[in-house]
Amino acid sequence: MSAAKAVYSIQILRQTVDISALANNYAAKLLLCHQRGHSGRHIAAGIHAHMIASGFVPRGHIRNRLIDIYCKSCRLSYAEKLFDEMTEPDIVARTTMIASYSASGSPNLAKEIFEKTPLRIRDTVCYNAMIACYCHSNDGHAAVRLFSEMRRKRFGPDCFTFTSTLAALALIATREEQCDQMHCVVLKSGCGFVTSVLNALLSAYVKCAFSPFVSSSSLFASARKLFDEMPVKDELSWTTMITGYVRNKDLDAAREVFDSMDQDLVVAWNSMISGYVQEGLVAKVFEMFRKMQSLGVKYDDFTYTNVLSACADSSLILHGKQIHAYILRIEAKPPTDFMVSVTNALITLYWKCGKVHQARNIFDAACTKDLVSWNAMLSAYVSVGEIDEAKAIFDEMYEKNVLSWTVMISGLAQHGLGEEALKLFNRMKSCGLEPCDYAFSGAITSCAVLASLEQGRQIHGQLIRLGFDSSLSAGNALITMYARCGALDAAYKAFRTMPCLDSVSWNAMIAALGQHGHGAKATELYEEMLEERILPDRITFLTVLSACSHAGLVDEGKKYFESMKEVYGITPCEDHYVRLVDLLARSGRLTEAQNVIQTMPFEPGSQIWEALLSGCRLHGNMELGVRAAEKLFDMIPKHDGTYILLANMFAAAGRWDSVATVRKFMRDRGVKKEPGCSWIDVEKKVHVFLVDDAVHPEIHQVYRYLEEFVLRLRELGYVPDTKYVLHDIVSEQKEQSLSTHSEKLAVVYGLLKLPREATIRVFKNLRICGDCHNAIKFMSKAESREIIVRDVKRFHHFKDGECSCEQILLGVQCVMELWNSKPELRGVEDPINQGDEIESIREADETRREEDAAKLKEQCRLEALATTNEARER
Repeated sequence: MSAAKAVYSIQILRQTVDISALANNYAAKLLLCHQRGHSGRHIAAGIHAHMIASGFVPRGHIRNRLIDIYCKSCRLSYAEKLFDEMTEPDIVARTTMIASYSASGSPNLAKEIFEKTPLRIRDTVCYNAMIACYCHSNDGHAAVRLFSEMRRKRFGPDCFTFTSTLAALALIATREEQCDQMHCVVLKSGCGFVTSVLNALLSAYVKCAFSPFVSSSSLFASARKLFDEMPVKDELSWTTMITGYVRNKDLDAAREVFDSMDQDLVVAWNSMISGYVQEGLVAKVFEMFRKMQSLGVKYDDFTYTNVLSACADSSLILHGKQIHAYILRIEAKPPTDFMVSVTNALITLYWKCGKVHQARNIFDAACTKDLVSWNAMLSAYVSVGEIDEAKAIFDEMYEKNVLSWTVMISGLAQHGLGEEALKLFNRMKSCGLEPCDYAFSGAITSCAVLASLEQGRQIHGQLIRLGFDSSLSAGNALITMYARCGALDAAYKAFRTMPCLDSVSWNAMIAALGQHGHGAKATELYEEMLEERILPDRITFLTVLSACSHAGLVDEGKKYFESMKEVYGITPCEDHYVRLVDLLARSGRLTEAQNVIQTMPFEPGSQIWEALLSGCRLHGNMELGVRAAEKLFDMIPKHDGTYILLANMFAAAGRWDSVATVRKFMRDRGVKKEPGCSWIDVEKKVHVFLVDDAVHPEIHQVYRYLEEFVLRLRELGYVPDTKYVLHDIVSEQKEQSLSTHSEKLAVVYGLLKLPREATIRVFKNLRICGDCHNAIKFMSKAESREIIVRDVKRFHHFKDGECSCEQILLGVQCVMELWNSKPELRGVEDPINQGDEIESIREADETRREEDAAKLKEQCRLEALATTNEARER
């Protein structure tokens, strides 16, 4: 019996020895697989399969090795299965799973394992893994809290702990004290001489310097002191300090650190070049680029992209081509990543310099394209207005991000395709993408293009709901949208509630006030802008000059024009001269406008002659108007506006033969007048009306109501002004012609369909007719309604029988009437420039003119009553 037990014991011992040897064999093979890296991990799966097939049950250290291998080979499901099979996983297995979940972006699963790990088996490495996990998921607060908990529970932090914790602190630090406290903890722990820890601390100081709650100079002083005291500096140390200064726009300090560098680090060179590019210091960029070559520092893809960006921003196409040629000659077989980034920079260079077709050639020749390549080409076509090509690129893109959609939406909106832009915006949302504030800005601009106020309000509501109401780009778009839709109060409210304003915001609001006839308020806002220390730019002066022109503020406009060069050093371009000539011509100072044209530093373009012709038509200066028209016929012979202005001027003077000659001239040259049309938004549908409209489904109802309405208007004193009919026909036909103008039809439709409390908003593609302007004033009084009409030039706000443009024209009109009534003044070419003489005559005749005006008004009222009675009898 004892012999049998001895034999059994020997067998058990042999099995144990065999199992132990087998386990050691498996462990050795798994270690070898681990050391071989990626290729060995596939072999490890085969070894695991052999274990299962042979019935071998791996113990803790072998199971941990398998879990580690599966985690590193991205086979997380196998690792999870092995981990779940363990009755009581040890700290190694737990730490491995935490690190794996961190790498795969699953911080919640990592947190679950960490919290289930008993405190008695936790160690510093386990805490390090969880702190790093929080840091990788950008949850800096959780990482710092866990670090504090770790110290409270007597776990000693090591260098890896501090590196991760300081990286987390850099994400959330807003006070200098936070960095100082961690600095003290590092020094007390004895890790104050470890380069990796000091680099993380340096990064925390630098990133905290950009917090709005600290003094950046103080933080950078602390960072610089730490940097200077570091016993050993590596590549990360130098680049962190240089990049921090560059980001703070302190290029002198960055250059000082750079020049003291004792290593040729291409990353540091790139950081310095990038700083010069951002500040537009192109000469410094090329100086650094040449110096790199002379010192033998090898260029990389970041170097090339930085220098090409400098060329693109400064439109240095020849320099860019030289660098392109250098890349082709030197970089014979560049890696794929290198060529993709450089190709993208080249595409941007060529399209920004106006060479879109060359950019397309580079794009087509690229062997590998990424999303940036497609977006660059899309931006190129949008920027030059080739929308069809942009659509083709957009449709061809295999992958689109928010930027792709935003560029396309904004491009469509900016080129007048508002309806398509809104459809694309809705399509973007239906694809599950959440629009950014720039996409919303494009959609809002589309509403401005379409003058769709209700749609704009809806998008504004979505903007607020998604938290983009503080966006600068969206706020600027809202100002323009509300202004172009006639809701000036809403535009002003959007402007005043914006948390921050830039020059674009001020320009948009000044332009809005000017378009709506509030020139004095526009100039006041301009002065307020200067008080806020925001420097005006070219666009600012365009908006201010336009506002002065619409409001008749001649002296103010001249003062602002002169201040451009004298005060702000901005050389006026043709657009500014167009506004100045329009300002002078509109106010009757035609001789002064002509002098401006003659003394311009360049040849006047068509817009300047058109502004002068418009002023001549307004004030009846036939001779100068004909000269301006002749210039326009040479420059833009196919433009219908010139012929129409000239014909209007002749018709107003009763020169019907000249009108016929102009019309024949148009026919001979094949020039067709753009048909006038007006539209109004009623019940989320746009209704368009043409002159003598016979297409609209409810046009007969409109005509019937208009015929009855005109009788009421006559009782209030309205008399059709037949001088605006540019045909030599009898008076009754002229009145009939006036009654069918598109703006009248649109306004009447609004009166019929919109509730009484609603503002009527009508839009027209041409200038509003003078008779329609007068008739709509009477309509607003008769119906006690506010009516807003936007024509091609400006907004007209009609209320209680008055228009917002009345006060603007009143002064000029009085002077011109006086000039026409005095034969002794007929020889004066420019009555406005004879201000003193006319003013004395005006004062002498003031009483007589008031009496004549009263008599004329009473006569018109009696004639209107008589006409109304006759019409009713018929």
